[in-house]
Parts: sequence; structure tokens; C-alpha cells
Amino acid sequence: MMRLFSFLDRLLDFGMPHLVAVPILLPLLTAALMLLMGEQRRRAKSFLSVVSGLLGLIAALALLRWVNAAGTGGGPGSIGVYLPGNWRAPFGIVLVADRLSTLMVALTGVVAFCASIYSTSRWDRAGVHFHPLLQLQLMGLNGAFLTGDLFNLFVFFEVMLAASYGLLLHGSGRLRVQAGLHYVAINLAASSLFLVGAALLYGMTGTLNMADLGLRIAQLPEADRGLVHAAAAILATAFFAKAGAWPLNFWLVPAYSAAVSPVGAVFALLTKLGVYTVLRLWSLLFAPDAGSSALFGQGVLVAVGLATLFCGALGIVGTQRLSNLAGFSVLVSAGTLLAAIGLGQPAVWAGALYYLLSSTLAVSAFFLLIDMIERWRNAGLSIAPHEAAGDAPFLAEDLRHLDDVNLDDDAQALYGRAIPAGIAFLGLSFLGCTLLLAGLPPLSGFVGKFAMLSGLLGGARGLTPADWAFTALLLVSGFLTLIALSRTGIRHFWTQPHQTLPALRALEVLPVAALLAACLALTLMAEPVMQHASATAQGLRSPSAYREAVFGARQRPGPTTPAGEQAR
Repeated sequence: MMRLFSFLDRLLDFGMPHLVAVPILLPLLTAALMLLMGEQRRRAKSFLSVVSGLLGLIAALALLRWVNAAGTGGGPGSIGVYLPGNWRAPFGIVLVADRLSTLMVALTGVVAFCASIYSTSRWDRAGVHFHPLLQLQLMGLNGAFLTGDLFNLFVFFEVMLAASYGLLLHGSGRLRVQAGLHYVAINLAASSLFLVGAALLYGMTGTLNMADLGLRIAQLPEADRGLVHAAAAILATAFFAKAGAWPLNFWLVPAYSAAVSPVGAVFALLTKLGVYTVLRLWSLLFAPDAGSSALFGQGVLVAVGLATLFCGALGIVGTQRLSNLAGFSVLVSAGTLLAAIGLGQPAVWAGALYYLLSSTLAVSAFFLLIDMIERWRNAGLSIAPHEAAGDAPFLAEDLRHLDDVNLDDDAQALYGRAIPAGIAFLGLSFLGCTLLLAGLPPLSGFVGKFAMLSGLLGGARGLTPADWAFTALLLVSGFLTLIALSRTGIRHFWTQPHQTLPALRALEVLPVAALLAACLALTLMAEPVMQHASATAQGLRSPSAYREAVFGARQRPGPTTPAGEQAR
């Protein structure tokens, strides 16, 4: 671990501040190179995709290291601002790497790297241009997390969505086409609302820079605030649709269930992008220093989050399909995060950020795990596991001299029988996902929920009805998730014992194990991760440091720019 930190420090000393642009440029260049290679060289494209994912993950971890660790040119609270066009804010495009954006980029890097490895086992060959589309998806996600401009947020949203359309249809089939049409329609409508809201904001404030928008809104006359609030409500509707918030989430479960497993794992990040955008813009545009617009829409945000959480909890206990379980788990996660954001307390936000990491990793692992379980269960009848292990069948008459023997329905001894490694891996991984998604101890899902409830119940202000509703729904949703996943686990692992043994490949096992290991690492390193989350929440609550960093970024002198002119 120390060698990794040393390597990241050397990388930062060499590449800052240009490293801020690497998570965007690297997948863009990789996708362009893959398109030039053609479909005949799929193995080379798979290798290039995995290497690019690894390099992107290293760059993301280096940025995360920079905003936290002193001695790397950054330090605690550092905010890296990159000017792609060399124009100062608010006139030019800015990329901002703060605690929140680097955390999301690092999360994207982990999930995308594991999904790209898993896809090389077979799914990248189910259609054309899988890896270029995946790289463009990463470009859009990373750009949306890093941008500091509202219009460029729209551009990166569209890049991400255009790639997701192709990824959702990857593998073809009637269900994918049907779900894809609904997905495209709802996202086109949301994008139209995005443009309308951004245009209204620009017309009223004269800027689309996020940091500048917060300052301009605070200075608006009261007569103009109604139109600004209407623009914000239109934007929020677009972001709610992308986050899967109720009642705009009817498309999510069918679309995510129809997608192939590595695409579903990456799609778990798309709803988090909607949640991230709500948190980023709400904390900047309607901060406590925004005058009469401070905390605008807080009640609606809490209500929408609680309704989404309730809808997801009912769906997860009412479905029987594994893929639908994963889709409703995404809704539960999105609803929890939206409601926690709306409560407006930094301590709750810190727990929500920790929960965001845990739930995203767990759902992504669950999508990949579902593919292996369903392939195993659909493989048909074959030899029994104990016969494959080399054990001769036991007969009841051979055991009549035993007074107390534990037999199954086929008079086979239950103890002393070896569990095949493949079944053991699937069962233990399913158990881990159950603990994580239900929020049971001792894994990170429990830590995240406990941190949110601790921040809520330990706050200085008294508890409101919304606080009690959030607490109740958070606990009930965990209980219903436990019931649903336990029922499904019993049906898939404890019934129909005469099945083929699962044929698992290393390229499938390793990504799932890595995602679950990341959740375990979150549990073991809960204190430093929570410290980062707490500092992030405090920075979001008081966005002055973000604004100062954006407006303080200086242009770099060109080859013909006089030094005195640059100083001015």
C-alpha cells in the first residue's frame, strides 16, 4: 500500500494539474483507437479496454490522493481547477477536482474496470462496438463529475446517454429493444427539460458556470426569483428522471434487467450521476447564503426521496426475478440518497456518501453475480454435486445400523460432503451481497446506514416528521430487502439439488471478488473514509472554498503572451 501511495505521489508531481483531464481524455482516445481497429481485432480491443480502465483507475486514485494527502502538491481541502480553453471562469470551461468529484471518478474507475474485465469472458462478443461504447460511457460519466459548467454538464450527459443507448441494446433481443425504446424516450424528454431549465437560468443570471450561478442567484431581486425557481424545478425534474426518482422511475427496472450483466453493473453509476448532480447544484445554487432562495425545494427533495425508497422497497419484496431484484435495489439506493440530501444536515450527508460507495459497489457486484447464477440454474439437469466430487451414492439400507444419521430426501448423507468451489463462491458472494444491500452488520452497508441515522438522531435540532419517516423507511427497506434476498437465495441454492456444477471462469470470478473486496475494504477502513466523507459534506454545506478555487484559477501564458499581460 505504501508503494502505491509513493507511485501516486510521483505521478501527481509529474502530471498535475493536467491529470484532471485524464479521466476524460483517456477513454475518448481509447474509443477512437478502437474504432480504427475494426471488429476483426476484438481480442486486442478487449486488452486495450482493460488496460485503459486500469490507467483511468490509477489516475482517479491519484486525484483522490491529491485532494486528501499533504506533501503531494495538494493537501486536505485542495481543489484542482483545469482550464481546457485557457479562459478564466466564468467565461471559459472549467474542470474541477474536489473531494466529491474525485470520489465519484474513483468509484467509476473501480466499477468500470471490473465490468470491462467481466465483459471479456463472453459478453463483448454478443454484438459490435461494445468496448468503444463503454469507453465513451466512461468519458461522459467522468466529464459530468468533473465539469464546473452547466452547459458542459449537458454535453457530457448526452455523450453518456448516447453510449448507453448502444450498450442497452447490446446483445439484441425483443426485451432489450422494448426496454431500450422506453429508456431512449424518457431520457430524450429529460434532456429537453435540461435544455429548457438551463436556458431559463442563463436568461435570468447571464451565466452557466456553477460557482458563478450561486453568486448571481443570491444577488437577484425578489421579483426575478420565481422564474429562477421555476428553472430549478425543471432542471430537478430532468435529474430526477435520470436518478430513477419516483414517479419517473417506471423505465429503470425493465431497462436494467434487460441489459447484459456488465452493462447493468456500469448502469448502477447512472442513477448516482443524477443524485450527484442534484447534490452538487443544490449545494451551490441554493446554499445557506443564497438569500431567500436558500434551501429551495428541500421539502420536495425529501418527499421524492422517501417515495422512491418506499417504491423500491415494495418492488424488491414483490419480485421473483433476480435481475429485477438488482433493479429495485438501485431504486432503494437512489431514494435513500435523495432523501438524505434533502434533510440538509452535513452529518447525514457524510453517511450518505459512504452509503453511496457501498451500495454502488454492492449492486454492481450483484449484477455480475446474477449472470453467473442464472447461467448455472438454466444449464439443465446433470450429475449431482456429490457424484461430481467422486463420492459413491449412499443407500439407506447401508446405513440402517446407524441410529442417528442426517439424510436428505434421497437418503444421501448431508454432512461430510464437500461443497464444490463454484457453488461455494456463488453462495458466499450472494450472502455478501445480501448483507450489503440489506444493511446488516458487519459490512459497509450497515456502517453507511448507521452513520446516516447517527447523524440524524444526534443532530442539534429536534427531529421532524420527515426525520422519523426517513428513519422508519430506512429500517423497513433493509428488512424487506433481507426477506426478498433470503427467499431468493433459498430458492436458488437450497432447492433442486441435482444440477450441473457452475462453470465459472477466472475473468468472471475476479471482478465480483474485487467489488466485494472493495466493500470489505470500506468496512475495514471506515474511519478514514468517513473522515473524507465528513470533510466533503462540510465543503458542500459551505461552498465558498469551491467558488474561490474556480475564480482563482489563472490562465497559463502562451508562447506570445507577455508576462505583464498574464499577471493582469
